[in-house]
Amino acid sequence: MVCVPRDSTALSVGADAVAAAIAAEAVRRGLPVEIKRTSSRGLFWLEPLVEVPTAAGAVGYGPVEPEEVPGLFEAGFLQGGRHSRSLGPVAQIPFLARQERLIFGRAGVTDPQSLAEYQAHGGLAGLRRALSMAPAAVVDEVHASGLRGRGGAAFPTGIKWRTVAGAQAPCKYVAVNADEGDSGTYSDRMVMEGDPFLLLEGMAIAAYATGASHGYIYVRSEYPHAVAALEAALATLRAAGWYGARVQGSDFSFDAEVRVGAGAYICGEETAMIESIEGKRGMIRYKPPLPALKGLFGMPTVVNNVVSLASVPAILDRGAQFYADYGMGRSRGTLPIQLAGNVKRAGLVEKAFGVTLRELIEDFGGGTRSGRPVRAVQVGGPLGAYFDASLLDLPLDYEALAQHKGMAGHGGIVVFDDTVDMAEQARYAMAFCAIESCGKCTPCRVGSTRGRELIERIVRGERPRENHAQLLKLCDVMENASLCALGGMAPWPVLSALKYFPEDFGLPSERQPAHVV
Repeated sequence: MVCVPRDSTALSVGADAVAAAIAAEAVRRGLPVEIKRTSSRGLFWLEPLVEVPTAAGAVGYGPVEPEEVPGLFEAGFLQGGRHSRSLGPVAQIPFLARQERLIFGRAGVTDPQSLAEYQAHGGLAGLRRALSMAPAAVVDEVHASGLRGRGGAAFPTGIKWRTVAGAQAPCKYVAVNADEGDSGTYSDRMVMEGDPFLLLEGMAIAAYATGASHGYIYVRSEYPHAVAALEAALATLRAAGWYGARVQGSDFSFDAEVRVGAGAYICGEETAMIESIEGKRGMIRYKPPLPALKGLFGMPTVVNNVVSLASVPAILDRGAQFYADYGMGRSRGTLPIQLAGNVKRAGLVEKAFGVTLRELIEDFGGGTRSGRPVRAVQVGGPLGAYFDASLLDLPLDYEALAQHKGMAGHGGIVVFDDTVDMAEQARYAMAFCAIESCGKCTPCRVGSTRGRELIERIVRGERPRENHAQLLKLCDVMENASLCALGGMAPWPVLSALKYFPEDFGLPSERQPAHVV
């Protein structure tokens, strides 16, 4: 057997051509070779990563080009033979061996569309256990685990579920926010393409716990492979009796469908997503009422993102304490961290909360691809703060990041070397907000455009002190008066760039020199 991933990242660098070359070469040599299309392990710099199962475990080769396939056969790669592309046992590659994979444990191992393989590797055990419990007990288990939303606000998942469960209504919904639009992020896509049954299992557990009867998965239109994988997985689960009426003969009935978004970043905000699912223009709603009480079609709705729900099956299968034993403080469990930008080894790192930015960038990422010093790191997407090199030992923890006006967000980390223009990065943050604003509130709609203009004036040297003061006032208004996080957080990258990199704006440093003992 030869395993070749069919993840979008692998496909973009020729995985299909490599699989075809292996199949053709096997036929030419008269060898009966089974090609299994798996998901990606998340070691993107090695894609296409070809794996061959052996008695000692899977042996990897990568990145493989189609023209290298005959040489692989000559080297005896079907038996794990040595070749210039040999990586040895995949599980021992340091990037992978140092991870703690609770969500991505099946990545690169199973066929994403095989329910039998999913179950053989622990799938559906969480849902089985949930169905044997009272719904309230399931909510209590999730709450005790310490799981918090993996989208941005980091709201405790158990509290949200308890609110929906306690609401009285003729029907309830589960809405999955899979509108993954943050720069440098791809963990949602990897779950949906590479382990769709995991998301659907978590969804069903959420529905059972809260009394929901129908679900929607809101996927961005740029993810056609994810949409196809989810549709196929849903059909498989229905045929197997895990979705639909009277799930596995119980009194619980639940089904779901996929909704494809039109590419608006604002629809990553829960109420704008709900509006879009309902067929309306994606614009935020005033809160209260909260979606947990009055959400989709006016009914109580559980809104969680993909990684949040993908964390749930392990909690139900192995218990709340097992999950809570990972992490630190009020940040429990693991977070899929997505390394991107100027790094040698870009890819997915699933670690317990508490890992530092330095460990992620240097130990996992291998430092900058350019070989130049790290100057800035943006954590949490395009609305996340920029940190300078003095904060690389900051642990990835909700509270630790908040102390520095930052957030973990969706776990995206984008690295910049010392050639980056931070004034331009700040300008882009405001320009991005202006483009993506739904336009409902003035601070976001108008403030983002005025903010971009003020940054441009400062950089041009036009009354820098006065315009700097005006920019700070504008950021304060946007933070505190915007209706949602798009306008409220657009100032974060701007303020952090001003704080840590004032020289790029032509401004004097406001930071105090370190005290020397």
